Amino acid sequence: MIIAALRTPVCRANGALKHLRSHELLAPVLTALLAETGLDAGEIADVVIGNAVGAGGNVARLAALEAGLPVTVPGLTVDRQCGSGLDAIVLASRLVAAGGGTYLAGGVESISTAPLRAHRNDDGEPAFFSRAQFAPHSHGDPDMGVAAENVAREYGISRARQDEFALRSHRRAVTAQAKGTFAGETVALPAAAGPGPGASGAVDDGPRPKLSEALMARFPAAFVESGTVTAGNSCFDADGAAAVVITSLARARELGTADALAVLGTDTAGVEPQLLGIGAAAAAARLLTAQSVDAADVDLVEFNEAFASQTLACLDHLGIDALRANADGGALALGHAYGASGAVLVTRLLAQARQEPAAPEQGKLALAMISIAGGMGTAALFRHIRL
Repeated sequence: MIIAALRTPVCRANGALKHLRSHELLAPVLTALLAETGLDAGEIADVVIGNAVGAGGNVARLAALEAGLPVTVPGLTVDRQCGSGLDAIVLASRLVAAGGGTYLAGGVESISTAPLRAHRNDDGEPAFFSRAQFAPHSHGDPDMGVAAENVAREYGISRARQDEFALRSHRRAVTAQAKGTFAGETVALPAAAGPGPGASGAVDDGPRPKLSEALMARFPAAFVESGTVTAGNSCFDADGAAAVVITSLARARELGTADALAVLGTDTAGVEPQLLGIGAAAAAARLLTAQSVDAADVDLVEFNEAFASQTLACLDHLGIDALRANADGGALALGHAYGASGAVLVTRLLAQARQEPAAPEQGKLALAMISIAGGMGTAALFRHIRL
């Protein structure tokens, strides 16, 4: 049972959160979750956190101690690249199912403070690289934008559809901000220690209210000559953190929790690395089949919008109308904080379910999906229930 979910603002890399390292982004979220649920920090069995491009060293443990959790609470950092945050929640749910207990789980990314990375040449000198290798060269290991073009071409996703979807994501996020939709799920961060303005007043800074069809049409192809994937219909790199409290039904009731997202099932699938963006659809299709759930019956859908092309291809594959996904906008407007993004999806689902709760006897079905570098995807199916 996911009984609470919170996140930081998601801000452009090298922007409002650029002076906060990963553990400094995550610790306030962990503290706020404990305060919201009334949990004793010593009750936490483990802190399971996803991270993709950090400095290593187990950021889960570092953030837990930064948040003031007792030294008796361990930490585990998960790396499944973009899927890390969702996979951390999946792992924690399986740990609860296996033996009970209460966990903090989620993801964090500070792309702004990520370390420089280098291989060591034969002469001992560093050879810097921008990203890790995700698949053997024999399989093909395309850059993310090239892979998005591959998906657009393979599944017939036009430039017009991509631009329309991206523009809608921004407009939905702008509307949600104006209504204060994100306020209840967002944790204020402490002022940054570095120069410049502090982070305490930071808000999601990606949504663009002045974006229009005409502006979208002006973006040139960004990754492949004469391609359809542009900066306008691709996400931007962002900093942020998100986490949840996950525990058993019995413990949730003991805590007096009013409602929760019950984890019905999860799945992770592999696909061709050249078409890595379709990975989420492969995982979700298998998951829905295993749960005997028709895609048309899912009430809430959150998909990480790394690129409009792969989002649309996955939704098409599953038979989900694109209008039903990401009700308040997604990563195209809010940004992609790699290791945190999967946990942001779950945070959004719980907030949306609480905004428009279904009748107690049915409960809304909610689906989170994310495609992953190297040719993978993770999906998780939940039901919002009254306790």
